[in-house]
Amino acid sequence: RLIDDKCFYEKCFVYGLPELNKEKIEQANYVANPGCFATAIQLAILPLANQDLLIDDIHVNATTGATGAGTSLSKTTHFTWRDNNFSHYKAFSHQHLDEIYQSINALQNGYEDEVNFIPNRGNFSRGIFATVYTKFSGTEDEAVKIYQEYYKKAAFTFVSEKELFLKQVVNTNKCLIHLYKHNGKLLVTSIIDNLLKGASGQAIQNMNLMFDFKETEGLNLKANYF
Repeated sequence: RLIDDKCFYEKCFVYGLPELNKEKIEQANYVANPGCFATAIQLAILPLANQDLLIDDIHVNATTGATGAGTSLSKTTHFTWRDNNFSHYKAFSHQHLDEIYQSINALQNGYEDEVNFIPNRGNFSRGIFATVYTKFSGTEDEAVKIYQEYYKKAAFTFVSEKELFLKQVVNTNKCLIHLYKHNGKLLVTSIIDNLLKGASGQAIQNMNLMFDFKETEGLNLKANYF
C-alpha cells in the first residue's frame, strides 16, 4: 500500500484528506497526500461546500514559512533574503488550486465561481496562516454550528472561539479554525504546520487509517510555545 506525497491524480489513488475522504482512505491501496496550502484552504471551506453554501467567489490570502519551499536552495529560501522580508508568488495560479476545486465539487457539485488565491512567503520557518472569506447569508453562530458539526469526529481539526496565532499549531498535526461574520461575508481563519498536517503528519494520519491503527498514533504532539 502506497502513500504518495506528489499529488498523484490517477483514478486508483484516493485523495488523502481525512476530513473529506476518511472512509475511502481506510479502504484504499493508494493514497495521494494533499498539498500544504490545499490542506489549510480546504479545511476552511469544506463545511460550507458540504451544505451547498458556497454562492460566490472565494478569496484566499495565505502565508507559508520558508520550509514550504522544500529543501532545494533558492534565492527566496536563503536566510538573508527571507529575514525581515515578505512577498507573494504565483498569484491566482498556484498548483494547489486544482486540488481545491476538485474537493469543493466533490461536496458541492457544479461550483463554478472562482477561488482567488494569493500565496505569500513569510519570514518564519514553518506554518501556514490562511484567511479565507466569501459571501454568507447566515449568522456567525450558524456558521460555527455548521463547522462544529462537520468536524465533530475529526481527529485533528478544531473550531476555536478565540482568534488564532500560528504558534498554536506549529509542531502539531492540528488544524485550528476561527470564524468571523462581517457585512454579509464570512471570514474563516485556518492554521496548520505545513510540515505536519500539511505534509508528513497527514501522511502518517493516512497510514494509520489505511492499516487500521488508531488515527492519532504517533501524532500526539505539543505545540512549541508557552
